[in-house]
Amino acid sequence: MLAFRKYFLALAVVMLTVAVASAQGPAFQCVANAGVPPIVRAEGIAELVGDLVLNCNGGIPTAAGGALPQVNVQIFLNTNITSKIDSNGYSEALLMIDEPNAADQQVCVAGSVCVVAPTWWTAGASTPVNPYKPYTSPVSGATVRPYNIFQGRQSTGADNSLVWLGVPIDPPGTTYTRVIRITNVRANANQLGVSSTLVPTQIVAFISATGTTSVPINNPQQTVAWIQQGMTFSVRNNADDGGAPTLNQCSSTNGDMFSSASTTNGCPTFRLRYAEGFASAFKTRYTDGPLTGSAQNNPGQIYNVSESGFFATSGAGWPAGLLHSIGGAAGTTGAATQGTRLRAVFNNVPAGVRIFVTLTNYPAATGNTARLVNVAADGSGGYVPTDQYGTVNCSWILGTTGLAEVPIFGGSGTAVWEVTNTDPLAVQTMDFGVEVAYKANTSNNLPGIGTATVNGMFAPVSTTVKASTIAPVPRFADTSSAKSAVAIAQCVSNLLFPFVSQQGNFDTGLVIVNTSKDLWGHATEAGTCTVYYYGDTNGGAAPPAQTSAVIPAGDYMTWTLYGGGKFGMTATQGFQGYVMAQCKFRFAHGYAFISNLGDIKWAQGYIALVMGSPSYRSDVGSGESLGN
Repeated sequence: MLAFRKYFLALAVVMLTVAVASAQGPAFQCVANAGVPPIVRAEGIAELVGDLVLNCNGGIPTAAGGALPQVNVQIFLNTNITSKIDSNGYSEALLMIDEPNAADQQVCVAGSVCVVAPTWWTAGASTPVNPYKPYTSPVSGATVRPYNIFQGRQSTGADNSLVWLGVPIDPPGTTYTRVIRITNVRANANQLGVSSTLVPTQIVAFISATGTTSVPINNPQQTVAWIQQGMTFSVRNNADDGGAPTLNQCSSTNGDMFSSASTTNGCPTFRLRYAEGFASAFKTRYTDGPLTGSAQNNPGQIYNVSESGFFATSGAGWPAGLLHSIGGAAGTTGAATQGTRLRAVFNNVPAGVRIFVTLTNYPAATGNTARLVNVAADGSGGYVPTDQYGTVNCSWILGTTGLAEVPIFGGSGTAVWEVTNTDPLAVQTMDFGVEVAYKANTSNNLPGIGTATVNGMFAPVSTTVKASTIAPVPRFADTSSAKSAVAIAQCVSNLLFPFVSQQGNFDTGLVIVNTSKDLWGHATEAGTCTVYYYGDTNGGAAPPAQTSAVIPAGDYMTWTLYGGGKFGMTATQGFQGYVMAQCKFRFAHGYAFISNLGDIKWAQGYIALVMGSPSYRSDVGSGESLGN
């Protein structure tokens, strides 16, 4: 009998436990997913990653008059989080409940206590009117909705973490799924870089939910983005086969444009090519362009052509400080500071050279287009199109295109274009023309001799690699390398006099003629000639090189080894060997005459050989081009 009583008591305890568990229902739990992770740019410091979504069910809805359970939601990335921070220290990253559409959105002001009874309850009722309604539903006959959007905050001491403290989350029971979405999370993709294997680098999110109620999360680790190189940059010539052009110091290039705004005929000197690393690497500020657009406030919608994330422009449920004004400075939440910008940095530009670039890419078809903007050197600042200076007329680029000057200070200058239209379904390139202009003034060594370089990259560039209140979004690291842009070469002619002698009773007379002055009216050139001696002086060393005075176009320099001659040439008595002359003008020709002095019994004359020069442009030609 005693044993039966023990078994009966144990059975009663089990039945009571089952009854209690049945009354409580299935535990409140969530399943995490990230949908289709986007591809983000490896150069990017503030790249929008994919949304993180929790689908939650179970638990028992809060009884009428009761306080909603509060949950602390925290996420971690495997890189720094770089979402914008407002003046109150709160992030643009948002947590929203039950996918509220524009009319239903009710934002909890950062720092406020938003733990209130759900507004679908009827005051004084013993049970909720409908305990399974989502957070987007108002009280019957009312317009007030429960708070369903919450701002995150950067975790203290953790650059890779955001937290939402005390979020009121009501368990939905078993007949409804509560959706929790986290959006507007920006990440430092550049911190992780591009994978060296066939598997791309991932940005991974980890999520945790703790508080007054336990919230188990299945699949708490999610890939929210893949990292890939966003852009490649190259310098192209007009034959589109790469390579920087070489121009001659002694021939003016676009001289009219150098002096004043004008139209230059012919195609740009060279081009800058920016090629997408993947489709949609180039984005506009808004879905409709740099200055016009509409709110992007539909939860779950992918705005793949836009640098902006989730943001609102109006709404009774939004505090004014969080709303964004289209075309103005970026609001606190979601809106980008600017669209994708493409930056060119010119360095080592020779003195006396002006650089002009096309206002837009060309040909400006219906696909990707960009506009030159007047911004800070790092590429930051509002969208302000640059004024036109002149034009370039080139059939290859579909007619006349506007030009603007790149200011050069200390040999350096920057041009920045902002993407204004984009095609997310194609991997495209953008070419921008560069026009070089200078007036030849070789007597003053202008333009200077040297090779200008150019770096191409995304903009704005920044070294701010953490969340910031003032740094632009998006922003990028400078991962570029310098490429040759244009070379200004000294105009030279190289002449070879194969044999000369002033030994024994022989002497040699030489002449160098500057034939740059011709009957066709081509630009004339003037310059010095440096004469180099190879051989011996009566068995000793050859004389040192000597440089003449400037030889004008159409003039000539004559001298003998024994007595010297015009333009400062001095005698080199006793020398025998060969002579090379390098003249700082392109069209030099020479002649030599050898004879024995006094009783002339032997004489020989010949034309100097014109040797090729690497400084010649391919479209000029180089005489005999005999080489050494």
